Amino acid sequence: MHTKKLVKHRQDMRGDGRPPKVSEIKDLVARMLTMIGENPGRNGLLKTPERVESMLRFMTQGYQQDVDELLNGALFPIDYDEMVIVKDIDFFSLCEHHLLPFFGRCHVGYLPNKRVVGLSKIPRIVDVYSRRLQVQERLTVQIAETLQSKLNAHGVGVVMEARHLCMMMRGVEKQNTVAVTSEMLGVFRSQQQTRDEFLKLIRRGSVGDPY
Repeated sequence: MHTKKLVKHRQDMRGDGRPPKVSEIKDLVARMLTMIGENPGRNGLLKTPERVESMLRFMTQGYQQDVDELLNGALFPIDYDEMVIVKDIDFFSLCEHHLLPFFGRCHVGYLPNKRVVGLSKIPRIVDVYSRRLQVQERLTVQIAETLQSKLNAHGVGVVMEARHLCMMMRGVEKQNTVAVTSEMLGVFRSQQQTRDEFLKLIRRGSVGDPY
């Protein structure tokens, strides 16, 4: 889509190009409740439009977050060349196809190239991208590519395991299905030994659990 058409498309979707006002979202939710046969004026639903608006703002706050600001001051020079892994990162996201949640755990590893990132920043990067309308495949790639570019690491590996309510509650209705996606960059892709070490380590039990 050409730039002028893209700008016009955004303006058509959002009026003046800015996010909808809170009251507009609340009104849309009230209309939706009416359209499915409910009464938004009844006692149990009086505050529901406001609650839904607040929930959507929280679940999509990643659109307003900047990775560079998040990482500011958290990259440290260090003479360390072994693998760094942060695993079992809980995440929640909204499927862009049905606006239903998918959730699970993310495992991240990288091989440093003369600098590391503060460990708490890795789950925060996961949150930035998961708190947007997503598909699991793209989410996995975004996390890996962001870490690779910001760290200039020798390699990055990301594995995500998730349950999707759009598969569990509707459609095929398979409640025990887990979707697994991965993205391997640098030596994690080119060197099988490095990739195998990463996959082996993320399969081990958590701290305090027997291997």
